[in-house]
Amino acid sequence: METSELLKKVRRIEIKTRGLSRNIFAGQYHSAFKGRGMAFSEVREYQYGDDIRDIDWNVTARYVRPYVKVFEEERELTVMLLIDVSGSRDFGSVNVMKKEIITEIAATLAFSAIQNNDKIGVVFFSDKIEKFIPPQKGKKHILYIIRELIDFHPEEKKTNIAQALKYLTNAIKKRCTTFLISDFIDKEGFKDALTIANRKHDVVAIQVYDRRETELPSVGLIKIKDAETGVERWVDSSSERVRAAYKEWWDRRQAAMSDSFKKCRVDAVSVRTEDDYVKALIALFDKRN
Repeated sequence: METSELLKKVRRIEIKTRGLSRNIFAGQYHSAFKGRGMAFSEVREYQYGDDIRDIDWNVTARYVRPYVKVFEEERELTVMLLIDVSGSRDFGSVNVMKKEIITEIAATLAFSAIQNNDKIGVVFFSDKIEKFIPPQKGKKHILYIIRELIDFHPEEKKTNIAQALKYLTNAIKKRCTTFLISDFIDKEGFKDALTIANRKHDVVAIQVYDRRETELPSVGLIKIKDAETGVERWVDSSSERVRAAYKEWWDRRQAAMSDSFKKCRVDAVSVRTEDDYVKALIALFDKRN
């Protein structure tokens, strides 16, 4: 993409998403994600009703009476965006592709984080870690992230969500809030990696999908191509049996994904490309309050 065209796109995304984060999400983002981490502050003598898990045994042994650790809410958060850049994001049947919605959602969350004085970082992943942008603050950093969201070209087309989650767990030492943004079309399982990542961090899943992925239109013989493997096949979409089988596959896949999020205790929301992602994000934030 030419530099002038890229800058225009960055500016359009900036104006739209910064306005959304400032006018719509200002308080909701903060209340939904405030103080997910707790920092040690001081010790004081044990009082009736204190959690025994907070007892500081070293101080207790020194003074021969129980003392507990006092924690205070960490006001500054670190926010990580895990962005799926695999081949399947380059799909859209209405007016917009999945990757454009992913870009806008990610930019909106990034501006919300900066307005809350939080650090923001990004991991772009396919079936490998494509790029890591360490967490920082500031508008310059945000605009760099948006440029990368718009114009990033991955080396691979397949998806491995588990690998991205393992990387997050190992790379980010301090507890952070993580938005995993993907269509979740992944032939590999990621439940175990998600469970481990969510124990260390606060993981939130955002699925972006297109309605044409949920069911086949009845238009006769059509060629379908897997965007991640390049495999092509002809399908008779006029067959009611074929359409029913495809719909059943999609419903089964969505149910398995939702079940994984529930068992891993991960808050999640699904956004269709043609729908208003603002409403979906507000619903997500409300769920956490």
